[in-house]
Amino acid sequence: MEKRPWLPWLILSPSLIFLLLFTWFPLVRSVYDSLFDTRMASDTGVYVAAGNYIRLFADAVFWKSLLNNLVYIVLTVVPGVLLALLLAVSLWENHRVNRWLRTAFFFPMIIPMVSAAALWLFIFMPGMGMLDYYLAKIFGPMNNNWLGRSNSALYALALIGVWKFAGYYMLFFLAGLQSLPSSAREAAIMEGASSTQVFFKVTLPLLRPTLSFVITTALIYSITQIDHVAVMTRGGPDNSTTVLLYYIQSLAWDTHDLGKASAATFLTLAGLFIFSFVNLKLLERGAHHER
Repeated sequence: MEKRPWLPWLILSPSLIFLLLFTWFPLVRSVYDSLFDTRMASDTGVYVAAGNYIRLFADAVFWKSLLNNLVYIVLTVVPGVLLALLLAVSLWENHRVNRWLRTAFFFPMIIPMVSAAALWLFIFMPGMGMLDYYLAKIFGPMNNNWLGRSNSALYALALIGVWKFAGYYMLFFLAGLQSLPSSAREAAIMEGASSTQVFFKVTLPLLRPTLSFVITTALIYSITQIDHVAVMTRGGPDNSTTVLLYYIQSLAWDTHDLGKASAATFLTLAGLFIFSFVNLKLLERGAHHER
Protein backbone atom coordinates (compact mmCIF):
# COMPACT_ATOMS: atom_id res chain seq x y z
CA MET A 1 0.00 0.00 0.00
CA GLU A 2 1.40 3.37 -1.00
CA LYS A 3 2.35 5.61 1.89
CA ARG A 4 0.99 9.11 1.91
CA PRO A 5 2.90 11.15 4.51
CA TRP A 6 1.03 14.28 3.49
CA LEU A 7 -2.41 12.79 4.24
CA PRO A 8 -2.38 13.37 8.05
CA TRP A 9 -1.35 17.00 7.49
CA LEU A 10 -4.14 17.40 4.95
CA ILE A 11 -6.70 16.04 7.39
CA LEU A 12 -5.40 18.25 10.21
CA SER A 13 -5.04 21.35 8.06
CA PRO A 14 -8.49 22.87 8.84
CA SER A 15 -7.86 22.58 12.58
CA LEU A 16 -4.33 23.89 12.22
CA ILE A 17 -5.51 26.87 10.20
CA PHE A 18 -8.13 27.77 12.79
CA LEU A 19 -5.60 27.27 15.59
CA LEU A 20 -3.16 29.57 13.80
CA LEU A 21 -5.71 32.27 12.98
CA PHE A 22 -7.67 32.34 16.24
CA THR A 23 -5.10 31.28 18.85
CA TRP A 24 -1.48 31.86 17.90
CA PHE A 25 -1.91 34.94 15.72
CA PRO A 26 -3.93 36.84 18.39
CA LEU A 27 -1.33 35.87 20.99
CA VAL A 28 1.57 37.10 18.87
CA ARG A 29 -0.39 40.23 17.96
CA SER A 30 -1.08 41.00 21.63
CA VAL A 31 2.66 40.78 22.36
CA TYR A 32 3.40 43.10 19.44
CA ASP A 33 0.68 45.61 20.36
CA SER A 34 1.85 45.67 23.98
CA LEU A 35 5.07 47.35 22.80
CA PHE A 36 3.26 50.40 21.38
CA ASP A 37 1.40 53.19 23.11
CA THR A 38 -1.70 53.82 21.01
CA ARG A 39 -2.69 56.90 23.01
CA MET A 40 -0.04 58.89 21.17
CA ALA A 41 -0.87 60.93 18.07
CA SER A 42 0.18 58.28 15.57
CA ASP A 43 -1.57 55.86 13.24
CA THR A 44 0.28 52.85 14.59
CA GLY A 45 1.25 54.14 18.03
CA VAL A 46 4.64 54.97 19.45
CA TYR A 47 7.13 52.24 20.34
CA VAL A 48 7.58 52.27 24.13
CA ALA A 49 9.15 48.83 24.74
CA ALA A 50 8.13 47.85 28.28
CA GLY A 51 6.37 51.16 28.93
CA ASN A 52 2.89 49.62 28.83
CA TYR A 53 3.90 46.95 31.32
CA ILE A 54 5.33 49.59 33.66
CA ARG A 55 2.09 51.57 33.46
CA LEU A 56 0.11 48.38 34.00
CA PHE A 57 2.02 47.44 37.15
CA ALA A 58 1.56 50.99 38.47
CA ASP A 59 -2.22 50.80 38.02
CA ALA A 60 -4.01 50.03 41.29
CA VAL A 61 -7.11 48.87 39.39
CA PHE A 62 -5.04 46.16 37.68
CA TRP A 63 -3.93 44.72 41.01
CA LYS A 64 -7.48 45.03 42.32
CA SER A 65 -8.82 43.11 39.30
CA LEU A 66 -6.12 40.46 39.73
CA LEU A 67 -7.04 39.98 43.38
CA ASN A 68 -10.74 39.88 42.51
CA ASN A 69 -10.07 37.23 39.88
CA LEU A 70 -8.08 35.08 42.29
CA VAL A 71 -10.90 35.29 44.83
CA TYR A 72 -13.44 34.54 42.11
CA ILE A 73 -11.42 31.48 41.03
CA VAL A 74 -11.45 30.13 44.59
CA LEU A 75 -15.17 30.87 44.98
CA THR A 76 -16.13 29.12 41.72
CA VAL A 77 -13.57 26.43 40.94
CA VAL A 78 -13.42 24.78 44.38
CA PRO A 79 -17.16 24.55 45.16
CA GLY A 80 -18.06 24.03 41.49
CA VAL A 81 -15.75 21.04 41.07
CA LEU A 82 -16.68 19.55 44.46
CA LEU A 83 -20.39 19.93 43.74
CA ALA A 84 -19.96 18.39 40.29
CA LEU A 85 -18.09 15.41 41.76
CA LEU A 86 -20.77 14.96 44.44
CA LEU A 87 -23.53 15.06 41.81
CA ALA A 88 -21.67 12.60 39.58
CA VAL A 89 -21.19 10.10 42.41
CA SER A 90 -24.82 10.49 43.51
CA LEU A 91 -26.14 10.00 39.96
CA TRP A 92 -23.63 7.32 38.96
CA GLU A 93 -26.27 4.58 38.53
CA ASN A 94 -27.80 4.73 35.06
CA HIS A 95 -31.58 4.55 35.54
CA ARG A 96 -34.50 6.73 34.48
CA VAL A 97 -34.68 9.00 37.55
CA ASN A 98 -30.95 9.68 37.46
CA ARG A 99 -31.09 10.47 33.74
CA TRP A 100 -33.78 13.08 34.38
CA LEU A 101 -31.78 14.54 37.25
CA ARG A 102 -28.63 14.73 35.11
CA THR A 103 -30.59 16.65 32.49
CA ALA A 104 -31.95 19.02 35.14
CA PHE A 105 -28.51 19.76 36.58
CA PHE A 106 -27.00 20.22 33.12
CA PHE A 107 -29.77 22.59 32.00
CA PRO A 108 -28.11 25.83 33.31
CA MET A 109 -25.19 25.21 30.95
CA ILE A 110 -27.56 25.53 27.98
CA ILE A 111 -28.67 29.00 29.05
CA PRO A 112 -26.42 31.77 27.64
CA MET A 113 -24.55 33.67 30.35
CA VAL A 114 -26.29 36.94 29.42
CA SER A 115 -29.71 35.31 29.86
CA ALA A 116 -28.59 33.71 33.11
CA ALA A 117 -27.43 37.12 34.36
CA ALA A 118 -30.81 38.66 33.52
CA LEU A 119 -32.54 35.83 35.38
CA TRP A 120 -30.38 36.25 38.48
CA LEU A 121 -30.93 40.00 38.46
CA PHE A 122 -34.54 39.26 39.44
CA ILE A 123 -33.39 36.76 42.08
CA PHE A 124 -31.03 39.31 43.67
CA MET A 125 -33.45 42.25 43.39
CA PRO A 126 -33.53 44.05 46.77
CA GLY A 127 -36.71 43.38 48.74
CA MET A 128 -38.69 41.87 45.85
CA GLY A 129 -36.25 39.25 44.58
CA MET A 130 -36.65 35.53 45.21
CA LEU A 131 -33.64 35.42 47.55
CA ASP A 132 -34.91 38.19 49.82
CA TYR A 133 -38.43 36.76 49.64
CA TYR A 134 -37.42 33.42 51.12
CA LEU A 135 -34.94 34.92 53.57
CA ALA A 136 -37.73 37.17 54.82
CA LYS A 137 -39.79 34.11 55.74
CA ILE A 138 -37.01 33.10 58.15
CA PHE A 139 -35.41 36.34 59.31
CA GLY A 140 -38.14 38.91 58.73
CA PRO A 141 -38.35 41.72 56.13
CA MET A 142 -35.29 41.92 53.87
CA ASN A 143 -33.97 44.63 51.58
CA ASN A 144 -30.46 43.44 50.73
CA ASN A 145 -28.72 45.03 47.78
CA TRP A 146 -26.59 41.98 47.03
CA LEU A 147 -25.09 43.42 43.84
CA GLY A 148 -24.75 46.97 45.13
CA ARG A 149 -22.49 46.26 48.10
CA SER A 150 -18.77 45.71 47.68
CA ASN A 151 -18.69 42.98 50.34
CA SER A 152 -21.31 40.79 48.65
CA ALA A 153 -21.30 41.54 44.90
CA LEU A 154 -18.41 39.21 44.01
CA TYR A 155 -19.94 36.38 46.04
CA ALA A 156 -23.22 36.83 44.18
CA LEU A 157 -21.45 36.58 40.82
CA ALA A 158 -19.53 33.51 42.01
CA LEU A 159 -22.82 31.84 42.94
CA ILE A 160 -23.98 32.26 39.35
CA GLY A 161 -20.74 30.73 38.07
CA VAL A 162 -21.15 27.65 40.28
CA TRP A 163 -24.85 27.29 39.36
CA LYS A 164 -24.16 27.49 35.64
CA PHE A 165 -21.13 25.23 35.24
CA ALA A 166 -21.38 22.57 37.98
CA GLY A 167 -23.73 20.43 35.87
CA TYR A 168 -21.36 20.69 32.92
CA TYR A 169 -18.42 19.48 34.99
CA MET A 170 -20.64 16.70 36.34
CA LEU A 171 -20.84 15.15 32.86
CA PHE A 172 -17.06 14.77 32.69
CA PHE A 173 -16.97 13.09 36.09
CA LEU A 174 -19.80 10.78 35.06
CA ALA A 175 -17.87 9.78 31.95
CA GLY A 176 -14.75 9.23 34.05
CA LEU A 177 -16.59 7.15 36.64
CA GLN A 178 -18.22 4.95 34.02
CA SER A 179 -14.86 4.27 32.36
CA LEU A 180 -13.15 3.09 35.56
CA PRO A 181 -12.35 -0.63 35.83
CA SER A 182 -14.72 -2.33 38.26
CA SER A 183 -12.09 -4.90 39.26
CA ALA A 184 -10.17 -2.45 41.44
CA ARG A 185 -13.24 -1.48 43.47
CA GLU A 186 -14.42 -5.09 43.73
CA ALA A 187 -11.02 -6.17 45.02
CA ALA A 188 -11.03 -3.41 47.64
CA ILE A 189 -14.54 -4.40 48.80
CA MET A 190 -13.49 -8.06 49.05
CA GLU A 191 -10.60 -6.95 51.26
CA GLY A 192 -13.09 -5.37 53.65
CA ALA A 193 -12.79 -1.70 52.64
CA SER A 194 -15.74 0.54 53.42
CA SER A 195 -17.49 2.57 50.74
CA THR A 196 -15.70 5.72 51.95
CA GLN A 197 -12.32 3.99 51.78
CA VAL A 198 -13.09 2.65 48.31
CA PHE A 199 -13.93 6.14 47.09
CA PHE A 200 -10.90 7.95 48.55
CA LYS A 201 -8.35 5.15 48.10
CA VAL A 202 -9.45 3.65 44.76
CA THR A 203 -12.02 5.69 42.84
CA LEU A 204 -10.65 9.19 43.41
CA PRO A 205 -7.02 8.33 42.50
CA LEU A 206 -8.23 6.71 39.28
CA LEU A 207 -10.21 9.86 38.52
CA ARG A 208 -7.16 12.10 38.63
CA PRO A 209 -6.93 12.59 34.83
CA THR A 210 -10.60 13.62 34.73
CA LEU A 211 -10.13 15.81 37.80
CA SER A 212 -7.15 17.48 36.16
CA PHE A 213 -9.12 18.23 33.02
CA VAL A 214 -12.15 19.56 34.92
CA ILE A 215 -10.05 21.84 37.15
CA THR A 216 -8.23 23.25 34.13
CA THR A 217 -11.53 23.81 32.31
CA ALA A 218 -13.07 25.43 35.39
CA LEU A 219 -10.05 27.73 35.73
CA ILE A 220 -10.36 28.84 32.11
CA TYR A 221 -14.08 29.53 32.51
CA SER A 222 -13.50 31.48 35.72
CA ILE A 223 -11.25 33.86 33.78
CA THR A 224 -12.99 34.03 30.40
CA GLN A 225 -16.70 34.02 31.32
CA ILE A 226 -17.44 37.64 32.29
CA ASP A 227 -20.77 38.33 30.56
CA HIS A 228 -22.58 38.41 33.90
CA VAL A 229 -20.11 41.00 35.19
CA ALA A 230 -20.90 43.30 32.27
CA VAL A 231 -24.66 42.82 32.61
CA MET A 232 -25.09 42.85 36.39
CA THR A 233 -22.40 45.07 37.98
CA ARG A 234 -20.16 46.59 35.26
CA GLY A 235 -17.21 46.01 37.57
CA GLY A 236 -18.73 47.90 40.48
CA PRO A 237 -19.33 48.91 43.12
CA ASP A 238 -15.92 50.55 43.58
CA ASN A 239 -14.24 47.97 41.27
CA SER A 240 -15.17 45.17 43.69
CA THR A 241 -16.25 42.92 40.78
CA THR A 242 -13.73 44.08 38.18
CA VAL A 243 -11.94 40.92 37.06
CA LEU A 244 -9.03 40.70 34.65
CA LEU A 245 -10.92 40.19 31.41
CA TYR A 246 -13.43 42.92 32.22
CA TYR A 247 -10.52 45.21 33.11
CA ILE A 248 -8.91 44.45 29.74
CA GLN A 249 -12.19 45.02 27.94
CA SER A 250 -12.64 48.38 29.68
CA LEU A 251 -9.12 49.45 28.67
CA ALA A 252 -9.70 48.51 25.06
CA TRP A 253 -13.23 49.84 24.56
CA ASP A 254 -13.66 52.62 27.10
CA THR A 255 -10.25 54.29 27.13
CA HIS A 256 -8.90 52.88 23.81
CA ASP A 257 -5.61 52.13 25.57
CA LEU A 258 -4.86 49.12 23.35
CA GLY A 259 -1.19 48.90 24.30
CA LYS A 260 -1.92 48.55 28.00
CA ALA A 261 -4.82 46.18 27.29
CA SER A 262 -2.53 44.01 25.13
CA ALA A 263 0.05 43.89 27.92
CA ALA A 264 -2.60 42.76 30.39
CA THR A 265 -3.88 40.19 27.88
CA PHE A 266 -0.44 38.68 27.36
CA LEU A 267 0.24 38.43 31.11
CA THR A 268 -3.17 36.84 31.71
CA LEU A 269 -2.65 34.24 28.96
CA ALA A 270 0.89 33.50 30.14
CA GLY A 271 -0.29 32.97 33.72
CA LEU A 272 -3.17 30.79 32.58
CA PHE A 273 -0.87 28.66 30.42
CA ILE A 274 1.67 28.15 33.22
CA PHE A 275 -1.00 27.21 35.76
CA SER A 276 -2.73 24.83 33.36
CA PHE A 277 0.55 23.15 32.42
CA VAL A 278 1.61 22.66 36.06
CA ASN A 279 -1.88 21.48 37.04
CA LEU A 280 -1.99 18.86 34.29
CA LYS A 281 1.47 17.58 35.15
CA LEU A 282 0.80 17.31 38.89
CA LEU A 283 -2.65 15.74 38.75
CA GLU A 284 -1.90 13.30 35.92
CA ARG A 285 1.23 11.95 37.57
CA GLY A 286 0.77 8.24 38.13
CA ALA A 287 -2.92 8.41 37.27
CA HIS A 288 -3.14 6.12 34.24
CA HIS A 289 -4.88 2.79 34.28
CA GLU A 290 -5.82 0.06 31.87
CA ARG A 291 -9.37 -1.04 31.38
